[in-house]
Amino acid sequence: MKDQLIQSISKYVDLSSEEEKLIDFFWTEKTLEKGEYLLRNGEICRTDNFVANGALKAYYINPQSGREEILYFAIENWWATDIESFQKQKASIYNIQAIERTELLQINYNSFQKMLFKIPKLERFFRIILENYLGSLQKRLITNNTLDAEQRYFTFVENYAKIADKVPQYLIASYLGITAEFLSRIRKKHKSS
Repeated sequence: MKDQLIQSISKYVDLSSEEEKLIDFFWTEKTLEKGEYLLRNGEICRTDNFVANGALKAYYINPQSGREEILYFAIENWWATDIESFQKQKASIYNIQAIERTELLQINYNSFQKMLFKIPKLERFFRIILENYLGSLQKRLITNNTLDAEQRYFTFVENYAKIADKVPQYLIASYLGITAEFLSRIRKKHKSS
């Protein structure tokens, strides 16, 4: 699993063999079974988490409707963390839960800071990861504000085909802000045409 993380980092930053060994030292492996929580609302996010295998959903419970609303999914080679909670070491406002058996690499806050101190070029890697995440959030806001439900679904499938194949449709519907029944009608309509 750690080789997978190093490959991910190496796409953006050249690492020496000594730096690779150092990275290996800071990260630990964790496995979550389906339904198990990585983080619960009200807890402090103690680790940054690289998904080696599996799938997670990040969600909050809408206080008015009581419904689960999906914030993001994380699959292989993605990250699953409440960034604000992790960086400020304050309580999270959402949950992160395994959709299926998931293998993670984790680093705690203090180890993360030590790693960045010992390998300063990793600052660049994590900046790029955050920029990519911010870009995807901006696209999601634009998509949600300008496209109808059908267009949002097909944009999602086009941009996140691996997630669309892996994640149950009712969770995708929640992510898109529509009911599972409405998503089923969209899919049925396009299968018959």
